[in-house]
Amino acid sequence: MKNRIIWAMASALILWACGDNTEKITEDKPDLAELKKEVPDFNADSAYHFIQKQVDFGPRVPNTEGHRETKAWLIQKLEGYGLEVKSQEFTASSYDGKTLELTNIIASFKPNAKKRILLAAHWDTRRMADKDTERINEPIDGANDGGSGVGVLLEIARVITSSEKNPDIGIDFILFDGEDDGKPETSKSGRNDAQWWCLGSQHWSKNPHEPGYSAYYGILLDMVGAKGAQFYKEGVSMQYAKNIVNKVWEISHMIGHSDFFQMRKSHPITDDHIPVNEVAKIPMIDIIDYSPDFGFGRYHHKHTDNMEIIDKRTLRAVGETVLFTLYQE
Repeated sequence: MKNRIIWAMASALILWACGDNTEKITEDKPDLAELKKEVPDFNADSAYHFIQKQVDFGPRVPNTEGHRETKAWLIQKLEGYGLEVKSQEFTASSYDGKTLELTNIIASFKPNAKKRILLAAHWDTRRMADKDTERINEPIDGANDGGSGVGVLLEIARVITSSEKNPDIGIDFILFDGEDDGKPETSKSGRNDAQWWCLGSQHWSKNPHEPGYSAYYGILLDMVGAKGAQFYKEGVSMQYAKNIVNKVWEISHMIGHSDFFQMRKSHPITDDHIPVNEVAKIPMIDIIDYSPDFGFGRYHHKHTDNMEIIDKRTLRAVGETVLFTLYQE
Protein backbone atom coordinates (compact mmCIF):
# COMPACT_ATOMS: atom_id res chain seq x y z
CA MET A 1 0.00 0.00 0.00
CA LYS A 2 0.77 3.67 -0.11
CA ASN A 3 3.90 3.76 -2.21
CA ARG A 4 5.61 7.02 -2.97
CA ILE A 5 4.46 8.10 -6.42
CA ILE A 6 5.95 10.25 -9.13
CA TRP A 7 3.32 11.59 -11.48
CA ALA A 8 3.74 12.58 -15.08
CA MET A 9 0.43 12.45 -16.89
CA ALA A 10 -1.48 12.56 -13.62
CA SER A 11 0.12 15.82 -12.56
CA ALA A 12 -1.87 17.81 -15.08
CA LEU A 13 -5.08 16.21 -13.85
CA ILE A 14 -4.20 16.98 -10.25
CA LEU A 15 -3.53 20.63 -10.98
CA TRP A 16 -6.83 20.92 -12.86
CA ALA A 17 -8.77 19.18 -10.12
CA CYS A 18 -7.09 21.28 -7.47
CA GLY A 19 -8.38 24.41 -9.11
CA ASP A 20 -11.87 22.92 -9.25
CA ASN A 21 -12.03 21.63 -5.69
CA THR A 22 -10.26 24.34 -3.75
CA GLU A 23 -12.81 26.90 -4.88
CA LYS A 24 -15.23 25.22 -2.46
CA ILE A 25 -12.94 25.81 0.53
CA THR A 26 -13.10 29.32 1.94
CA GLU A 27 -12.27 28.89 5.63
CA ASP A 28 -9.95 31.44 7.20
CA LYS A 29 -7.15 30.39 9.49
CA PRO A 30 -8.83 29.31 12.74
CA ASP A 31 -8.48 31.49 15.80
CA LEU A 32 -7.95 29.70 19.10
CA ALA A 33 -10.26 32.17 20.82
CA GLU A 34 -13.00 31.20 18.40
CA LEU A 35 -12.67 27.43 18.79
CA LYS A 36 -15.81 26.03 20.32
CA LYS A 37 -15.17 24.99 23.89
CA GLU A 38 -17.85 22.33 24.24
CA VAL A 39 -16.19 19.51 22.35
CA PRO A 40 -16.71 16.07 23.92
CA ASP A 41 -13.71 14.11 25.13
CA PHE A 42 -11.97 11.62 22.88
CA ASN A 43 -11.21 8.45 24.86
CA ALA A 44 -7.88 6.99 23.72
CA ASP A 45 -8.42 3.89 25.88
CA SER A 46 -11.61 3.17 23.95
CA ALA A 47 -9.89 3.66 20.58
CA TYR A 48 -7.10 1.34 21.71
CA HIS A 49 -9.68 -1.30 22.66
CA PHE A 50 -11.26 -1.05 19.20
CA ILE A 51 -7.86 -1.70 17.61
CA GLN A 52 -7.20 -4.66 19.89
CA LYS A 53 -10.59 -6.12 18.99
CA GLN A 54 -9.76 -5.99 15.28
CA VAL A 55 -6.38 -7.61 15.82
CA ASP A 56 -8.02 -10.35 17.89
CA PHE A 57 -10.01 -11.42 14.82
CA GLY A 58 -6.70 -12.14 13.08
CA PRO A 59 -5.47 -10.54 9.86
CA ARG A 60 -8.40 -8.93 8.00
CA VAL A 61 -7.31 -10.28 4.64
CA PRO A 62 -10.10 -10.48 2.04
CA ASN A 63 -11.62 -13.94 1.52
CA THR A 64 -10.66 -15.11 5.03
CA GLU A 65 -12.68 -15.88 8.15
CA GLY A 66 -11.00 -13.04 10.05
CA HIS A 67 -12.14 -10.62 7.36
CA ARG A 68 -15.74 -11.89 7.50
CA GLU A 69 -15.89 -11.79 11.30
CA THR A 70 -14.47 -8.27 11.43
CA LYS A 71 -17.00 -7.09 8.87
CA ALA A 72 -19.91 -8.39 10.95
CA TRP A 73 -18.50 -6.78 14.10
CA LEU A 74 -17.94 -3.39 12.45
CA ILE A 75 -21.50 -3.29 11.11
CA GLN A 76 -22.87 -4.30 14.51
CA LYS A 77 -20.86 -1.60 16.32
CA LEU A 78 -21.89 1.18 13.94
CA GLU A 79 -25.54 0.16 13.99
CA GLY A 80 -25.35 0.03 17.78
CA TYR A 81 -24.45 3.73 17.77
CA GLY A 82 -27.70 4.48 15.95
CA LEU A 83 -26.03 5.29 12.65
CA GLU A 84 -27.60 4.50 9.29
CA VAL A 85 -25.36 1.71 7.96
CA LYS A 86 -25.02 0.46 4.39
CA SER A 87 -22.83 -2.36 3.11
CA GLN A 88 -21.44 -1.99 -0.39
CA GLU A 89 -20.44 -5.48 -1.48
CA PHE A 90 -18.43 -5.99 -4.67
CA THR A 91 -15.70 -8.11 -6.20
CA ALA A 92 -12.37 -6.99 -7.59
CA SER A 93 -9.39 -8.66 -9.22
CA SER A 94 -6.03 -8.62 -7.46
CA TYR A 95 -2.65 -8.10 -9.11
CA ASP A 96 -2.13 -11.88 -9.19
CA GLY A 97 -5.52 -12.79 -10.62
CA LYS A 98 -7.43 -13.58 -7.42
CA THR A 99 -11.09 -12.60 -7.13
CA LEU A 100 -11.50 -10.66 -3.91
CA GLU A 101 -14.83 -10.50 -2.06
CA LEU A 102 -14.88 -6.97 -0.68
CA THR A 103 -17.22 -4.72 1.29
CA ASN A 104 -17.17 -0.98 1.87
CA ILE A 105 -19.03 -0.07 5.06
CA ILE A 106 -20.79 3.31 5.15
CA ALA A 107 -22.32 4.69 8.37
CA SER A 108 -24.13 8.03 8.34
CA PHE A 109 -24.76 10.48 11.19
CA LYS A 110 -27.64 12.89 10.52
CA PRO A 111 -28.25 11.37 7.04
CA ASN A 112 -30.65 14.16 6.05
CA ALA A 113 -28.25 17.03 6.80
CA LYS A 114 -27.20 18.89 3.67
CA LYS A 115 -23.70 19.85 4.77
CA ARG A 116 -21.66 16.66 5.10
CA ILE A 117 -18.12 15.76 6.10
CA LEU A 118 -16.60 12.44 5.02
CA LEU A 119 -14.33 10.52 7.40
CA ALA A 120 -12.59 7.41 6.08
CA ALA A 121 -10.10 4.65 6.84
CA HIS A 122 -9.40 1.20 5.40
CA TRP A 123 -10.27 -1.90 7.40
CA ASP A 124 -8.45 -4.66 5.50
CA THR A 125 -4.89 -5.83 6.16
CA ARG A 126 -2.02 -6.88 3.95
CA ARG A 127 -1.72 -10.60 3.11
CA MET A 128 2.07 -10.55 3.11
CA ALA A 129 4.92 -9.07 5.13
CA ASP A 130 6.90 -8.14 2.04
CA LYS A 131 9.18 -5.67 3.82
CA ASP A 132 10.12 -8.19 6.51
CA THR A 133 13.02 -10.62 6.58
CA GLU A 134 11.05 -13.65 7.77
CA ARG A 135 7.57 -15.12 7.26
CA ILE A 136 7.33 -12.86 4.25
CA ASN A 137 4.38 -14.71 2.74
CA GLU A 138 2.29 -14.59 5.93
CA PRO A 139 -0.28 -11.82 6.62
CA ILE A 140 0.40 -9.06 9.14
CA ASP A 141 -1.68 -8.00 12.15
CA GLY A 142 -2.13 -4.51 10.74
CA ALA A 143 -2.66 -2.96 14.17
CA ASN A 144 -1.55 0.41 12.83
CA ASP A 145 -1.93 -0.04 9.07
CA GLY A 146 -5.69 -0.41 8.98
CA GLY A 147 -6.61 -1.00 12.61
CA SER A 148 -5.67 2.42 13.99
CA GLY A 149 -7.69 4.48 11.53
CA VAL A 150 -10.75 2.32 12.11
CA GLY A 151 -10.27 2.47 15.88
CA VAL A 152 -10.15 6.28 15.89
CA LEU A 153 -13.24 6.53 13.67
CA LEU A 154 -15.20 4.09 15.83
CA GLU A 155 -14.40 6.19 18.89
CA ILE A 156 -15.42 9.40 17.10
CA ALA A 157 -18.69 7.72 16.10
CA ARG A 158 -19.27 6.60 19.69
CA VAL A 159 -18.53 10.07 21.06
CA ILE A 160 -20.76 12.09 18.74
CA THR A 161 -23.71 9.72 19.06
CA SER A 162 -23.55 9.47 22.86
CA SER A 163 -22.90 13.15 23.59
CA GLU A 164 -25.52 15.84 24.03
CA LYS A 165 -23.13 18.13 22.18
CA ASN A 166 -23.71 17.00 18.60
CA PRO A 167 -21.89 18.67 15.70
CA ASP A 168 -24.16 20.74 13.45
CA ILE A 169 -23.38 18.73 10.32
CA GLY A 170 -23.90 15.35 8.74
CA ILE A 171 -20.99 12.93 8.93
CA ASP A 172 -20.38 9.88 6.78
CA PHE A 173 -17.95 7.27 8.06
CA ILE A 174 -16.65 5.10 5.23
CA LEU A 175 -14.50 2.06 5.93
CA PHE A 176 -12.87 1.13 2.65
CA ASP A 177 -11.98 -2.47 1.87
CA GLY A 178 -9.23 -3.86 -0.36
CA GLU A 179 -6.83 -0.98 0.17
CA ASP A 180 -3.71 -2.95 0.99
CA ASP A 181 -3.49 -5.71 -1.63
CA GLY A 182 -1.07 -4.13 -4.09
CA LYS A 183 1.97 -5.75 -5.66
CA PRO A 184 4.73 -6.91 -3.30
CA GLU A 185 8.06 -5.21 -2.81
CA THR A 186 9.70 -8.19 -4.55
CA SER A 187 7.81 -7.56 -7.80
CA LYS A 188 10.29 -6.57 -10.48
CA SER A 189 7.81 -4.85 -12.78
CA GLY A 190 5.07 -2.36 -12.07
CA ARG A 191 5.50 -2.54 -8.29
CA ASN A 192 4.11 0.95 -7.91
CA ASP A 193 1.15 0.35 -10.21
CA ALA A 194 -1.59 2.26 -8.37
CA GLN A 195 -4.51 0.33 -9.86
CA TRP A 196 -3.98 -2.63 -7.49
CA TRP A 197 -4.13 -0.52 -4.36
CA CYS A 198 -7.20 1.22 -2.88
CA LEU A 199 -9.74 -1.10 -4.50
CA GLY A 200 -12.53 -0.08 -2.14
CA SER A 201 -12.16 3.65 -2.65
CA GLN A 202 -11.82 3.15 -6.39
CA HIS A 203 -15.13 1.28 -6.43
CA TRP A 204 -16.97 3.69 -4.12
CA SER A 205 -15.77 6.76 -6.01
CA LYS A 206 -17.29 5.35 -9.21
CA ASN A 207 -20.37 3.98 -7.41
CA PRO A 208 -21.18 6.16 -4.38
CA HIS A 209 -23.64 4.77 -1.84
CA GLU A 210 -26.07 7.53 -2.84
CA PRO A 211 -26.49 8.85 -6.40
CA GLY A 212 -24.96 12.29 -6.67
CA TYR A 213 -23.38 12.06 -3.23
CA SER A 214 -21.13 14.94 -2.25
CA ALA A 215 -19.38 16.16 0.86
CA TYR A 216 -17.87 19.50 1.79
CA TYR A 217 -14.55 17.76 2.32
CA GLY A 218 -13.09 14.50 3.58
CA ILE A 219 -10.43 13.35 6.04
CA LEU A 220 -8.67 10.01 5.55
CA LEU A 221 -6.92 8.38 8.53
CA ASP A 222 -4.17 5.86 7.80
CA MET A 223 -1.50 4.59 10.20
CA VAL A 224 -2.46 7.02 12.96
CA GLY A 225 -1.57 5.08 16.11
CA ALA A 226 2.15 4.28 16.23
CA LYS A 227 4.59 5.44 18.88
CA GLY A 228 6.51 8.47 17.69
CA ALA A 229 4.24 9.03 14.67
CA GLN A 230 4.56 12.33 12.86
CA PHE A 231 2.06 13.66 10.36
CA TYR A 232 3.27 15.90 7.57
CA LYS A 233 1.25 17.81 5.00
CA GLU A 234 0.99 15.07 2.36
CA GLY A 235 1.49 16.08 -1.28
CA VAL A 236 -1.80 14.98 -2.85
CA SER A 237 -3.75 16.53 0.02
CA MET A 238 -1.96 19.82 -0.55
CA GLN A 239 -2.75 19.69 -4.28
CA TYR A 240 -6.47 19.16 -3.80
CA ALA A 241 -7.40 20.66 -0.43
CA LYS A 242 -4.57 22.86 0.82
CA ASN A 243 -6.87 25.04 2.93
CA ILE A 244 -8.35 22.03 4.70
CA VAL A 245 -4.88 20.65 5.44
CA ASN A 246 -3.78 23.98 6.86
CA LYS A 247 -6.94 24.32 8.95
CA VAL A 248 -6.60 20.83 10.46
CA TRP A 249 -2.91 21.31 11.21
CA GLU A 250 -3.53 24.73 12.78
CA ILE A 251 -6.23 23.25 15.01
CA SER A 252 -3.91 20.43 16.07
CA HIS A 253 -1.32 22.98 17.19
CA MET A 254 -3.89 25.12 18.97
CA ILE A 255 -5.06 22.18 21.09
CA GLY A 256 -1.54 21.03 21.98
CA HIS A 257 -0.52 18.41 19.42
CA SER A 258 2.27 20.22 17.59
CA ASP A 259 4.70 17.37 18.35
CA PHE A 260 2.62 15.09 16.11
CA PHE A 261 1.47 17.43 13.33
CA GLN A 262 4.47 18.88 11.52
CA MET A 263 4.27 22.17 9.61
CA ARG A 264 6.14 20.76 6.65
CA LYS A 265 5.12 19.14 3.35
CA SER A 266 5.79 15.50 2.42
CA HIS A 267 5.70 13.53 -0.81
CA PRO A 268 2.48 12.45 -2.60
CA ILE A 269 1.27 9.05 -1.36
CA THR A 270 -0.89 6.47 -3.12
CA ASP A 271 -3.85 6.09 -0.76
CA ASP A 272 -7.65 6.04 -0.66
CA HIS A 273 -7.91 9.82 -0.96
CA ILE A 274 -6.73 9.80 -4.59
CA PRO A 275 -9.86 8.27 -6.19
CA VAL A 276 -12.05 10.31 -3.84
CA ASN A 277 -10.37 13.47 -5.10
CA GLU A 278 -9.99 12.52 -8.76
CA VAL A 279 -13.19 10.56 -9.43
CA ALA A 280 -15.70 11.54 -6.75
CA LYS A 281 -14.47 15.17 -6.89
CA ILE A 282 -14.56 15.52 -3.10
CA PRO A 283 -11.52 17.33 -1.65
CA MET A 284 -10.02 14.85 0.80
CA ILE A 285 -6.87 15.09 2.88
CA ASP A 286 -4.76 12.24 4.25
CA ILE A 287 -3.47 12.12 7.83
CA ILE A 288 -0.76 9.48 7.52
CA ASP A 289 2.47 8.57 9.31
CA TYR A 290 5.01 9.24 6.57
CA SER A 291 8.21 11.25 6.83
CA PRO A 292 9.62 13.13 3.83
CA ASP A 293 13.09 12.16 5.09
CA PHE A 294 12.63 8.54 6.22
CA GLY A 295 9.43 7.34 4.54
CA PHE A 296 7.08 4.98 6.36
CA GLY A 297 7.73 3.71 9.88
CA ARG A 298 9.89 0.66 10.49
CA TYR A 299 6.77 -1.41 11.11
CA HIS A 300 5.37 -0.81 7.61
CA HIS A 301 4.32 -4.09 5.94
CA LYS A 302 6.14 -6.11 8.60
CA HIS A 303 5.02 -8.41 11.41
CA THR A 304 6.07 -5.72 13.87
CA ASP A 305 2.87 -3.87 12.92
CA ASN A 306 1.20 -5.23 16.05
CA MET A 307 -0.30 -3.89 19.27
CA GLU A 308 3.15 -3.26 20.77
CA ILE A 309 3.64 -0.21 18.55
CA ILE A 310 0.24 1.38 19.29
CA ASP A 311 0.47 4.47 21.51
CA LYS A 312 -2.57 6.04 23.15
CA ARG A 313 -0.92 9.48 22.98
CA THR A 314 -0.87 9.26 19.19
CA LEU A 315 -4.47 8.07 19.07
CA ARG A 316 -5.52 10.96 21.30
CA ALA A 317 -3.68 13.54 19.20
CA VAL A 318 -5.39 12.42 15.99
CA GLY A 319 -8.80 11.79 17.53
CA GLU A 320 -8.96 15.15 19.32
CA THR A 321 -7.77 16.99 16.22
CA VAL A 322 -10.47 15.46 14.04
CA LEU A 323 -13.17 15.99 16.68
CA PHE A 324 -12.26 19.66 17.14
CA THR A 325 -12.29 20.11 13.38
CA LEU A 326 -15.77 18.61 13.09
CA TYR A 327 -17.17 20.80 15.85
CA GLN A 328 -15.95 23.98 14.15
CA GLU A 329 -18.20 23.37 11.14
